[in-house]
Amino acid sequence: MQRAAPTPSPAQADPPGGRLSRRNFSRLATFVTEYSGIRLPESKLTMVEGRLRRRLRATGHASFDAYCDHVFAAGRLSGEILHLIDAVTTNKTDFFRESGHFTFLRETGLPALAAAGTRRLRAWSAACSTGAEPWSLAMVLESAFQAPDRTWSILATDLSRNVLDVARLGIYPVDHLAPVPADLRRRFLLAAADPARSEMRIHARLRARVAFGRLNLMDARYAVGEPMHVIFCRNVLIYFDRETQARVLARLCEVLAPGGYLFIGHAESVTGLDLPLRAVGNTAFQRE
Repeated sequence: MQRAAPTPSPAQADPPGGRLSRRNFSRLATFVTEYSGIRLPESKLTMVEGRLRRRLRATGHASFDAYCDHVFAAGRLSGEILHLIDAVTTNKTDFFRESGHFTFLRETGLPALAAAGTRRLRAWSAACSTGAEPWSLAMVLESAFQAPDRTWSILATDLSRNVLDVARLGIYPVDHLAPVPADLRRRFLLAAADPARSEMRIHARLRARVAFGRLNLMDARYAVGEPMHVIFCRNVLIYFDRETQARVLARLCEVLAPGGYLFIGHAESVTGLDLPLRAVGNTAFQRE
């Protein structure tokens, strides 16, 4: 007697939208790498699937197959690029992350730039995520470089519009601000009027000096204006292959002023690359 197939348990049943096939993952991963430089190995399939489910709902597609067929149809990808990139990029950041860089800048880099005659210091946070890095940098510049004859500004960029919106607002949960030194906290963080909110906002004095914008590090050139004296490009190169790392670092050097400083993440390296840089600290370099 033929038996009916058992009904799948909730744990076994496919979720709404089904599963992201390896073929479609490969199509998405190839595009993301070509567009942003970010590699998505197959081990990220489950992560990408989970993050893209919201896009299925937002676009009204019943399955990943339907979504991908729509996205890669002629002329349709451009309208979905920013949503796709926002969905798959990882944005890990903390205030005063890799704090040795900020210590070096305060104690060595900024005095050297001032001694060399820098009066209008320009800094760039090249992968600013939700803003912890540029706001940390702003606190250091305001406390260690500000003088009657000197001024500073920061350009903060990222590929993701979503994180730029958070960064621009400058409001964070109190526990996220724990790494901020007490003296800087007192000077540059404002508590919410309603204590129940448990949030703080970056002081308006700093917010007036930081500009946010979207920039893709895969661009052939970086339209950032005049040369930068300080560039932070940390913990993003690790997502690129070595060839892409070399291209990005070369372009960063093109917009770094002679004598200026480049900081990369502690897990990143310039070893073996022909760049006009000399090491001055742990993953801290000066433009020759």
